[in-house]
Amino acid sequence: MLFNKKKKHINEIIEYGKLCGIRNFTPGYSGNISSRYGNGMLITTSGSSNGYLSSNEIVYTDFEGNSLENGKKPSSEKFLHIEIYKRRLDINYIIHVHPPYLSSFASAGRDLMQPVMAENVFYFGGIPLADYALPSSKELVNNTIKYFENYDAVLMANHGFVVGAKTLKDAFYKLELAESYAQVVLNTEILGGAKYLTAEEEKQILDLRKKL
Repeated sequence: MLFNKKKKHINEIIEYGKLCGIRNFTPGYSGNISSRYGNGMLITTSGSSNGYLSSNEIVYTDFEGNSLENGKKPSSEKFLHIEIYKRRLDINYIIHVHPPYLSSFASAGRDLMQPVMAENVFYFGGIPLADYALPSSKELVNNTIKYFENYDAVLMANHGFVVGAKTLKDAFYKLELAESYAQVVLNTEILGGAKYLTAEEEKQILDLRKKL
C-alpha cells in the first residue's frame, strides 16, 4: 500500500512536470517540483528537467534535507520546499519554475499586488516579490518563506516563481493563472496602463472568497 502511494505521488510529479514543460513554464533544467510524503517529501533531483522526468529523477528526503535513497541527490532548492511544508501544513505540493512572463516581472523587480483582474484577486489576493538572494542559499529561503504566511504564490527577484497548494492539480492551475495574469498586466501597459479595481471592489472579491 505504501509503495502504491509513493508511486502515485511520483507519477503525479512526472505528469505535471511534463505539463509545465509543454507550457514553457520550466525551460531546460530550471525549476523543481515536490510533494509532501511520509515524514518528508518527494522532490525532483538535482540536474533534472521537469518537462522530461523519469521515476529515478525523484527522490525521497527527510525534512532535514537528507536523501533517503542511495545515489539520488535532491534539488539544491530543497530547503525552500522544506520550510514551506514546515510552516504551511495545508500545503502538500510545491512547484518552483521560471515561466517567461512571471520571471520578467521578477527580474524587473516588480510584484503583482495591484488588483487588475477579479480572478487573480480571488485566487491569490496578490503575488508579492521576495528580495533577490543567491539561488539555493539560506538567504533565499528566508527572503521567500516569510510571504507564505499570507500568500500561496511568490515571485523571486531575478529568479522565478513558487506556488504551493493542497493538490498538485491546484498548484498547476494557479501557476497557469499567474502566468496568464503577468501577461495580461504587461499587455495593459502596452495599451496605456491597467484600470485597477477599487478598494471596495477588491474587498468584495476577498469577502466572496471567504464565503466559498
